[in-house]
Amino acid sequence: MKFLLRLLTWWNISTLNTAFFTWRHGVKVGEDVQGNTYFRSRDGKKRWVMYNGESEASRIAPDWHGWLHHTWDETPSEKPLVHKAWEKPHQENLTGTQLAYAPQGSIRRQSPDQRKDYEAWRPE
Repeated sequence: MKFLLRLLTWWNISTLNTAFFTWRHGVKVGEDVQGNTYFRSRDGKKRWVMYNGESEASRIAPDWHGWLHHTWDETPSEKPLVHKAWEKPHQENLTGTQLAYAPQGSIRRQSPDQRKDYEAWRPE
């Protein structure tokens, strides 16, 4: 079943074509804390990531994002970025999940401080 999922879907893990291309032309350059693996072509022109699990671009940390987009040449494993004390750790995009931000008054927010004095208008 796992083979069939890998053959037909791209959002769970890399497709067979990507895996074959990586095997033939890729050089592994590193891995991040989430288990995503980063590659470059043998000539150094192409860079790509093979996700560990769901293919979601917001799971890439800023360090590796800069390397993927040729902002810098050294990988974060070769030359780690200097982080400030006030920087928060990287977090993937939570939009559409149960952990997404819900402002005060939102119907998704289940809290006792919601307004009770509001009654929706209904035409008569």
